[in-house]
Amino acid sequence: MSTTISVLFFARKSRVIVDGRIPIYMRISVDGGRFNVSTKLYTKREDWSQSSSSVIGKSEEAKKINECLEGFRMKAFDYQRELMMKGAPLTVEAMRNKWLGKSSERPRMLLEIFDEHNEQMKALVGKDFSPLTLERYITSRKHTHEFMKWKHKIEDIDIQKLNYEFITDYQFWFKAIRKCDHNTTVKYLSNFKKIVNICLKNAWLKRDPFLGFKMTKREVERPFLTETELNAIAAKTFLAPRITQVRDIFLFSCYTGLAYADVKKLTRGEITTGIDGEKWIFTHRQKTETASRIPLLPQAIEILERYKDHPQCENQGRLLPVLSNQKMNGYLKEIADMCGITKKMTTHTARHTFATTVTLTNGVPIETVGRMLGHRNLKTTQHYAKILDKKVSDDMGVLRQKFSVTKSGELPKGGART
Repeated sequence: MSTTISVLFFARKSRVIVDGRIPIYMRISVDGGRFNVSTKLYTKREDWSQSSSSVIGKSEEAKKINECLEGFRMKAFDYQRELMMKGAPLTVEAMRNKWLGKSSERPRMLLEIFDEHNEQMKALVGKDFSPLTLERYITSRKHTHEFMKWKHKIEDIDIQKLNYEFITDYQFWFKAIRKCDHNTTVKYLSNFKKIVNICLKNAWLKRDPFLGFKMTKREVERPFLTETELNAIAAKTFLAPRITQVRDIFLFSCYTGLAYADVKKLTRGEITTGIDGEKWIFTHRQKTETASRIPLLPQAIEILERYKDHPQCENQGRLLPVLSNQKMNGYLKEIADMCGITKKMTTHTARHTFATTVTLTNGVPIETVGRMLGHRNLKTTQHYAKILDKKVSDDMGVLRQKFSVTKSGELPKGGART
């Protein structure tokens, strides 16, 4: 297949308009094929030179016509370059469609791109992505489809039709129709934005529909148990073995910071001897695939010993007999009621409790806490530090004592007036 084109101009002397002028045409040839288009330009029969494909003479009119013809020539070669840059076949049909403004390519459809992305992600589960990440994008694709049917009554959409209005309508649908809170809406829109970014990076889209659209998560309260509440749960005797089992697994999370999914998949092989000769957990977070290394506290070791011979653990090769997340949260609500705790208690409350009451409050540096939690960014861990009123109280208590032993109006040693 030819990778070059040729451009020729000719006048049709057989077609004469009223004032004796003849029309000028352009011929584009590609690989033995060709097509003609009118330039909408006219010249006198005697002024046209077929050998030079131009109007002869130095008149102002001749100069303008020849400049226009050169512009047409450059435009044809620009179209050739665009097709080659896209990797599209350079054919007469492709050049004709390009010149006439017709798209010779099948439009790229949003959900088809979404499906291709999800299929590639599926193939990389366990290597670059976790099953939970894949599930998130499958759900996001489903939401996108439902939104388009609700708003536009269509099954799919040409990505060229994506615009700012589409994004704002999608946001409205999440909040008003799906009844999602702000942060959940931002999470789903962030997933959708990844698909849009794929289109932008491949030059399938020239303008970002998210341009000017703000996606900032709002800071939310992260419930955690106080030391008193944690001790009350640990000391409580429950008649039902199943509730005791849920309580113990919850406490294990409180003393390790592991999320529900990470506790459920924990195996004996992930308990090893650390640099200090003590038992540690060496694992990877299922959510982010980041490494997490946690020295085991005595309370956590005691719980593991309690369930080492449990039939479910032996059959599944797991460390703890973890129920489904839904059942765990149901039992935790009962445990909270029986212990007089009014906070909403879920499996994730344990992770927050480890970050605050168990570690940060007891002086463990925030960098250490972040590493044990498997956080990629210290800012994530800093959210917990903001809510530690007790730590603020303790630190200020030390300062208060220093002030109390000084004379009235004097600053403690090392202090400075401002």
